[in-house]
Amino acid sequence: MDMFMAGLDPQVFAAALAITLFAGVVKGAVGFAMPLILVSGFAIFLPKELALAGLILPTLVTNISQAFRQGIGPAQETVVTYRRFLIATLVCIGISAPFAEAIPKTLYLLMLGVPITAFAALQLMGRSLAIKLQHQNRAEWGLGVVSGLYGGISGIWGPPLLVFLLSTGTEKVQSVRAQGVVFLISAVMLLAAHLATGLVNLQTLGFSAALCVPALIGMSLGYLVQDRLDQQRFRRWTQGLLVVTGLNMIRQALV
Repeated sequence: MDMFMAGLDPQVFAAALAITLFAGVVKGAVGFAMPLILVSGFAIFLPKELALAGLILPTLVTNISQAFRQGIGPAQETVVTYRRFLIATLVCIGISAPFAEAIPKTLYLLMLGVPITAFAALQLMGRSLAIKLQHQNRAEWGLGVVSGLYGGISGIWGPPLLVFLLSTGTEKVQSVRAQGVVFLISAVMLLAAHLATGLVNLQTLGFSAALCVPALIGMSLGYLVQDRLDQQRFRRWTQGLLVVTGLNMIRQALV
């Protein structure tokens, strides 16, 4: 049991399991926010390095489930459709991951939290903020770069993809699958990058593996919610959750 607890007190370990269960429910319902919830929740009582290492395997296994929920064929089509975002994200995760311990947490939380909150809040207020068709490819490359740079240092790469999907009016099933595919491939890259940096080791890997159990249980519960959401409610839930997570990132940066 010690190999899974990473030297944590039982109460702290139980809190990590509970937060992961909740993150799994949210991810199952709307397709994202697991790293956001884990990073913000773990930051209260875990060292930054253990918090980042802990989210890697739960993120990986839940994205496998999400990406292949409709089968291999649709997942492959999604890879082709969002290839620009994927390429940019993967390259930039590899570039930024070695600097994970050097970048001040306050800086990256503010630089991501402020624009994400503003974007989602404007959408909730009725502003479409749609990306024009002629600019869509450039926006995909650009947001992929942002996703990768932040993902490598913080384990959070979801918000830029959500901005792209909301801006292009992607429907619910395709949006959730796209998130699963992009996040899965990004999670593999993040795991490889931090195996190289040493952040992922025997102790942190055991802790991360333990968190996979509540993550998958929560994911299954969240799927039940997702299947009952129509397109409009799904979009509003996504926008609202982006606002909440963005504000929470700002709060953490200013505390």
